[in-house]
Amino acid sequence: MSRGNELPRYSSSREHASGILVAALGSTFGVGLLQATGFLTDLFDTGGGGTLQVALASVALVFILLALYVAAIVTANTFGTIVAGRARSIALLRLVGASAHTLRRSVAREGLRVGAVGAAIGAVAGLAISHTALRIGIATGTLPDVAYRAIDPLIVLPVAMVVLTTWLASHVGSRAVLGVSPLQATGAAEEPAPGDENRHVVRLVFAILLVAGGTGMLALGILLGLVSPAGIIVAFFGGIASFSGVVLGARWILPATLRLVGRLFGRSSPVTLAAANAVRYPERSTRTTVGLVIGVTLVTTFAVAMTSYESFLFSEYPDSAGDPSLTITIAVLGGLIGFSAIIAAVGMVNNLSLSVLQRTRELGLLRALGFTSPQVRRMILAESAQMTIAAAGLGVLLGIGYGWAGAQALLGSLAGATLVLPLVPWPLVAMLIVGTAALAWIASIAPSRRATSVSPLTALAAT
Repeated sequence: MSRGNELPRYSSSREHASGILVAALGSTFGVGLLQATGFLTDLFDTGGGGTLQVALASVALVFILLALYVAAIVTANTFGTIVAGRARSIALLRLVGASAHTLRRSVAREGLRVGAVGAAIGAVAGLAISHTALRIGIATGTLPDVAYRAIDPLIVLPVAMVVLTTWLASHVGSRAVLGVSPLQATGAAEEPAPGDENRHVVRLVFAILLVAGGTGMLALGILLGLVSPAGIIVAFFGGIASFSGVVLGARWILPATLRLVGRLFGRSSPVTLAAANAVRYPERSTRTTVGLVIGVTLVTTFAVAMTSYESFLFSEYPDSAGDPSLTITIAVLGGLIGFSAIIAAVGMVNNLSLSVLQRTRELGLLRALGFTSPQVRRMILAESAQMTIAAAGLGVLLGIGYGWAGAQALLGSLAGATLVLPLVPWPLVAMLIVGTAALAWIASIAPSRRATSVSPLTALAAT
């Protein structure tokens, strides 16, 4: 491909910093978890792990796949936001003859480079963290000094999967290139393409099918979990399918939810405009808010599942409450909550920041129409608050359901083929909501200040 058809890279290093971070976190997560699971397997082999060892291996696989799934969604949304911000530049390239498919391949190559760099960094970090934790555990007497493996060969899998998922996610996110026409380079108004509505209908139908099919697989996993811990695998893929349907259908769910939440904030001009923006630009509001939904759902799911898992362990093995094997197992699984939350948080902050930074011209128009800088900042903060409440409410409900389903599928057979009651750590959920609100507020401060520091005339001239 000729150099002239390449996408402009004047801000690629800044735009892709979070993508590299997400890939690195995903690789660190997978490599560290597989290596730690290998250590635990070595430990259980010396003392007999039985069914508990099988359950641990199943949980490790679930967490690795889930982390990669989250990273893929975050990366796809990030690249979609990046492409949306480059619409004028892409339109100019289309105007001089570049094809949409050629430009899309250019974006996909950026994703491949981002994935490769991030995966390499994460592999080194994952090995370093797991071995450091092992040595600390041995030195403090938390872990016995047995023959642990140096490097688990399976760590190659998460590294390769991070590169592949990042490349595929960037390819999915680059679909926005296909919607940019040469006419946009002239600044002229353009009606949506006739095929857009048809694609939206297909997307909605596919989302409904995923939710219905995934829910059925969740139910099957719960039933299988009554006879084997392997039911968690079926339940996992059912959860992935149903949640993918929720994410795919978020374009219809989130904007309406955001507008409903917006009515709780009053009728001032900044608040009313913030609520209207959610419906006026559904793709933009969905890309930004879905990261919050993913983060809250993940943490709530893990919290409910882990609380149920911990309660089961200490009720079934009361004489082993001080056993280092059980303690370290719970500690390792508990640490996974933080990793997955960080991945989702990075995506949310990045999309919110990029979204605000790419609205310089829109914000400049508001300034020209009489909005003051404080009003613009209040509008952006109101949008963040609305996103937080809507995403937190939806995420908590989904997380409780998924968390209970996962715990039941994993522990049903171990508990004697009975139902496991869902245990919700409400203090942790409350802290999660407060933390999410603070994160959204912090993420909106710097971009809004930058946007309001530009004069209205300069902002209106921005491309």
